[in-house]
Amino acid sequence: MASTLPRDASRLGELGALLFDLDGVLTPTAEVHMRAWSRLFNDWFDAHGLAPYTDADYFEHVDGRPRYDGVRAMLAARGVELPEGTDDDSADAETVRGLGNRKNAVFAAELDENGVEPYPGSVEFLDRAIALGVKVAVVSSSRNAVPVLVAAGLRDRFDVIVDGAVAAAENIAGKPAPDTYLEGARRLGLTAADCVVVEDATSGVEAGRAGSFGLVLGVDRGTGRDALLRSGADVVVDDLQEVVAALGSARASSSPDPARTAEADTATTSSADTTNTGTPDTTSTETAEAQP
Repeated sequence: MASTLPRDASRLGELGALLFDLDGVLTPTAEVHMRAWSRLFNDWFDAHGLAPYTDADYFEHVDGRPRYDGVRAMLAARGVELPEGTDDDSADAETVRGLGNRKNAVFAAELDENGVEPYPGSVEFLDRAIALGVKVAVVSSSRNAVPVLVAAGLRDRFDVIVDGAVAAAENIAGKPAPDTYLEGARRLGLTAADCVVVEDATSGVEAGRAGSFGLVLGVDRGTGRDALLRSGADVVVDDLQEVVAALGSARASSSPDPARTAEADTATTSSADTTNTGTPDTTSTETAEAQP
């Protein structure tokens, strides 16, 4: 049965899983991405006589989207159309994928040089949920989710990771479509109604709302409370530490409703679902590329 509680933080005490976006929710890597995008587009726009790139452009056209989609959307906002190119295009190629690969190189270099520390409030929230038996997964547009989680010391918390590399390999539509979040729920053996989507980007919040998830929890790291609410967030906080107490002190059971589990199992094939084998999900590779 769907929750009868209001669509507010009280639902955190009864829903069975948390589906976390990564950049800007668990780790401040959104700031690294912002700097990499700014460097890419300001250099390219200046060289081509276009209006300068701004932080507002990031939140409107890039934030939360798969990397190549972000390039395409940002160029379209300036009235520019480039050849698509291929994933193997060099960083110097004047193609959508070439520009995306150029941004990726900047991001990877900064991550390697400076590392990343997770948000303390997010770690507290995550660890409390795990201690209570709540299932957790990362659902990220980034093709570099695993290296970021490793750098942040969070990789061991997650058996299920649905990132940009998984989405590309399995032809799963990226955010703002709900498909990657629905896949995360499926790999946990649950339906959307059992899960909380935790997001900082409007595209991810839209995905959570479109997928009819049990709760959409927005984290405002700069997008703006009103923008997240307009996009479909049920609750917006500045930091996840604010809702640790809402998880409660105990759970009657961490087992999903059998009827919902059966529904989730029949929704799609489970050939890549490691939940059924009891082994960690290793679809996302350690060498996957960074994005959004």
